[in-house]
Amino acid sequence: MKAVFISYNQALTERVTEIIDSLYIRGFTQWTEVHGRGSKKGEPHMGTHTWPALNNVHLCILEEEKVKPLLDKLQQLDREAEEHGLKVFLWNAEMGF
Repeated sequence: MKAVFISYNQALTERVTEIIDSLYIRGFTQWTEVHGRGSKKGEPHMGTHTWPALNNVHLCILEEEKVKPLLDKLQQLDREAEEHGLKVFLWNAEMGF
């Protein structure tokens, strides 16, 4: 199994949720109004007057066969909305119980 960590500008929330739903991914954890900044380029997202944008995060634990379709759709969204910022990270995940 894989843990898929998706961090994105909150303006993309509806589109990220649509992607998850379209792939019949039922389980996820979502954090809203997350502060952060990218490691290479882009504006900080801090929810302040200077840096008003905020991020949201989804964490999905998936079977391996669902990961590539999710990555493909998220990568397409990132290409379409590059100015907003979207990053995806993968970890190996094991069932605890």
